[in-house]
Amino acid sequence: MKKNTISLTCRIGLGLLLCMSSINVIQAESTIAPALSEEGRVLADKYQAFFSALKKDLSEKAPSIPKDQIEALLNARNVSKKAKTEVTKAEEEFGKGKKDTGKAAVLADAKKDLSKAVAAENAIANSILKRVDPFLSSDQSSDSLIVCSIFADATPKGLAEFAAKGMEQEAAVKHLLKDHELMKAMLAAGGAREGLYGRAAQIYLAIQAASPKAKEGVYQRLALAVSLAHAAPIRQRNPVAAANAPTHIDPIKRYLHFEKASLDGELDPAFPTLGTWELRHVVNGDESDETLAWGRSMLRDYRPDHVLNRDFGWRYSRVVHTDVLYLTDYAKNDVPALQFYQNIIKNGGVCGRRAFFGRFIIRAFGLPALPRPQRAHGALVRWTPSGWITNFGAGFGSRLSHGIMDLSDEDFLVESQLRTNPQQHKKALRAQSVGDALGEQKYQSLKPGTGGIWNLLSLYAKKAAVGKKTVVLDALGEELGESSGSEADRSRSLVNAKVTKADKKIIVAPNGAITIPAAATQGAQILGSFSGGQQLFSGGGSITFNVEVPKAGKYILSAQVVTVQESPMMQLVTNKAEPVEITVPYTIGKWSSLPAAEVNLTQGKNTFHFNRPKGSRGLSIKEFILTPMK
Repeated sequence: MKKNTISLTCRIGLGLLLCMSSINVIQAESTIAPALSEEGRVLADKYQAFFSALKKDLSEKAPSIPKDQIEALLNARNVSKKAKTEVTKAEEEFGKGKKDTGKAAVLADAKKDLSKAVAAENAIANSILKRVDPFLSSDQSSDSLIVCSIFADATPKGLAEFAAKGMEQEAAVKHLLKDHELMKAMLAAGGAREGLYGRAAQIYLAIQAASPKAKEGVYQRLALAVSLAHAAPIRQRNPVAAANAPTHIDPIKRYLHFEKASLDGELDPAFPTLGTWELRHVVNGDESDETLAWGRSMLRDYRPDHVLNRDFGWRYSRVVHTDVLYLTDYAKNDVPALQFYQNIIKNGGVCGRRAFFGRFIIRAFGLPALPRPQRAHGALVRWTPSGWITNFGAGFGSRLSHGIMDLSDEDFLVESQLRTNPQQHKKALRAQSVGDALGEQKYQSLKPGTGGIWNLLSLYAKKAAVGKKTVVLDALGEELGESSGSEADRSRSLVNAKVTKADKKIIVAPNGAITIPAAATQGAQILGSFSGGQQLFSGGGSITFNVEVPKAGKYILSAQVVTVQESPMMQLVTNKAEPVEITVPYTIGKWSSLPAAEVNLTQGKNTFHFNRPKGSRGLSIKEFILTPMK
């Protein structure tokens, strides 16, 4: 980040003293602030004096808004609020009897009234915005506005308390207050979690010390995203039996994890295009880095078609429908030694638990996902190149919605799309900073009636920037929110491999070992394999293949398999011999060996038939190998 300096009225010393010898310097600190030392109290007083002087200066420079226009806007907002309430009532009544034409007419009239009220409200707001636009469009007092917003969120006392924890923390605060480009980027990306800007700066500096790549491009944005998302420590979800596991996510390791995964080509191709605001919703999960790595490896090995799904709205998350059963008695089967997300795909769960897994697997591949709470149900929203979309729940604007990330549906969509227009975003941020300078109440999306005039103008500036271009994508899988995939759903491949004659070729080695590739089998889906060649996937039913054996005798049948659930035994019938029961191992999503089976083969054609009983779950197999017994 480029550094710009301004003269501070209260002459705060802002030298950078940071020197880090280890990447593991950021620990989850106590949320209880230590008693301020005399030096800390002096620093807090200086911060407060500077903040007060800054607010006074900015309040004098901000354009005035006539009182009658403010009152007109607030009255118009109240009219819109009442109109929205009437629409909600009419929707609920209409939902009780959709064939009632009277209720349909009431709903239609309520929506017309709402449309008129919102139009009137926006007209007044746009008139005020036009009046103050020269100031919002300028760079006047830009640095002061940025610093003012940081102080308003972090508070002078909060910054002083953090700085008082040690030399490293004090140096981080000093660096933050010198680097206006860094502060501006933090504000544009949604600010530090819980207003902890000092810790965010400390993490950011530590990441840059740990990795030279963290200074530019997507990795700089990733470093900033981790810093903001982990400013308040995020508790790590560990296996119940892992008593000594870290209690919180290490932000430096979280950054390095995603950097390495990106460089290794494990993340979604869209990852490098994400902005800081989007990236913070990738890195803020409660899963450990090891769990993230497991999630990517598991899906690539077990269901590569979900990874390669061309339908971006279902990429990765479709595995919830095919493999996470909707069950209410899942807890009794959870294994204490397994990670939370391993238990979910193993044992299933109800709506919220399934949404947890959906968000986890999307994040594991480097894409943003957020909770989508709604009445009596849990779903998720996820980023796509075309806009954010809902999985397993009602679409945007649903009366069932409880909001997303403390934002209403409308405000979330505006917030997510505004970042494609940096100049308009800048106006909105400047308006909010003026509100901070004036000590206004913050606007809270889900609490009608909140927000001072400049905070509201920030909201209207955002809406005006997006305007009628707001993209609202249809929900995906609303009907799947409380249902399990059928055997047909589980077995249907999303991206079948192109199989050639060569792919089906059975190979006999000089030692007599016979390799039957996945493509030579029938009854299962043939998928491209990330380990090369193909693999088969069976969601149930039977798997068969024929093989020409050059020499009769006893052979050992082996195979590499992947499962994510416990599955019943399957029966192997070779030619017309008695069935042999084979235990399908639970491999926790990793390649492992199928228990070896001894079979008697005749010279010439032999038929293998694997019968999978009802209730069998997903099974991926790389290839079968027949090895002659000595």
